[in-house]
Amino acid sequence: MLQAYLAKFIKRGRLTVRVNPNVTWQFGELMPDRPDLDIAIWFSSKWAASKVGLNPYLHLGEAYMDGDLIIERGDLWGFMELIGLNMPSLPPRSAFMRFLNRLRQFLPAHSLKASRRNVAHHYDLSERLYRLFLDEDMQYSCAYFRRPDMTLEEAQTAKRDHIADKLRLSPGQSVLDIGCGWGGMALHLAKRANVNVTGVTLSTEQLAVAEQRAQAPDVNARVRFALCDYRQVEGQFDRIVSVGMFEHVGKAAFDTYFNTVYDRLKDDGVGLIHTIGRRGESGARSSWLDKYIFPGGYIPSLSEIMQSVERSGLWVTDVEPLRLHYAETLRCWRERFMAHRLEIEDLYDDRFCRMWEFYLCWCELGFRYSDLMVFQVQVAKRVDSLPITRDYMMAREMSAEVVSFEEESRKLRERPRRVQ
Repeated sequence: MLQAYLAKFIKRGRLTVRVNPNVTWQFGELMPDRPDLDIAIWFSSKWAASKVGLNPYLHLGEAYMDGDLIIERGDLWGFMELIGLNMPSLPPRSAFMRFLNRLRQFLPAHSLKASRRNVAHHYDLSERLYRLFLDEDMQYSCAYFRRPDMTLEEAQTAKRDHIADKLRLSPGQSVLDIGCGWGGMALHLAKRANVNVTGVTLSTEQLAVAEQRAQAPDVNARVRFALCDYRQVEGQFDRIVSVGMFEHVGKAAFDTYFNTVYDRLKDDGVGLIHTIGRRGESGARSSWLDKYIFPGGYIPSLSEIMQSVERSGLWVTDVEPLRLHYAETLRCWRERFMAHRLEIEDLYDDRFCRMWEFYLCWCELGFRYSDLMVFQVQVAKRVDSLPITRDYMMAREMSAEVVSFEEESRKLRERPRRVQ
């Protein structure tokens, strides 16, 4: 079954598969412009290979993390790129698997207890782990690469600024940060715009770090964090921001989520939802990611988001798709993770490292070669809450670009001339 699957799938690049010393298959052809895509893998047993053939969306990741799949030539990312380049010829999932995926939309919304458990599975891991591969501000979401040469730190700062510009903040406003993580966005908004921010999270580990950071004198009076589900928040706010959290609410709770945003916004309030999404009709969830990395997650299409926004009574005031920004973010994370692999193995073990290496590569594959992207959806209660053009969003960025151009010009003028 695996042999038949790969024969239909692999056309570009060459994949050599060894099941045991006596069984070797070869698929595809070498590409003159990509000689690095000559990948060889080895399965430790026929049973491991057979499981991947039966359900590659689950058992490929399991085989790698359990050491049953070894990369003999090339590396894991090269293997993923080979998969990505051949995705146009990827065989469709079986009718049965598509049927099971459709059934998930009828599952009940996550209970408060289930949501807490799902969050703990991923976000209550060691703070040290995340500090080893994230930027200094610990932003665990898509960065914004305004220039291709940006460092991860610069791109994450650009993301925070880009969101702040869309929120059109004024001093003294109240802001709710749904899914505040380690507090970086809330602290940034408080410092930049002198606003008062309430951040809520379901992760005890993230809360501890966020509360410690909020003790800084320049933000202490304006930022507070709470261990709280978004459905339990009370009061109303001038602004709501939610970055990288909507993916965790589950499709059954989409209406509840946007109804909550509506209820928590003041009459002239504005919200900015930053979420992973997919192009076109929503596809099947990755069974491996659902089991090992993000239990209960669901990646929406833009049309699914819009249906719930419209039912809530909110106005959609702006939508921006961020294409490939997350692919670049994941590349940075993957490179940093591998640079600190020995330290992470000391924290956990080799199997954990292999699981996370696969996770980072698998997700980068989805954003670079498949249909994943990030949506920033701006909403408001009133049609006139914001200016009717997008100029206010871009004014600061355009000003920064002018300053950057003038600085580069100055450096060129001051560069010593060569003596002829």
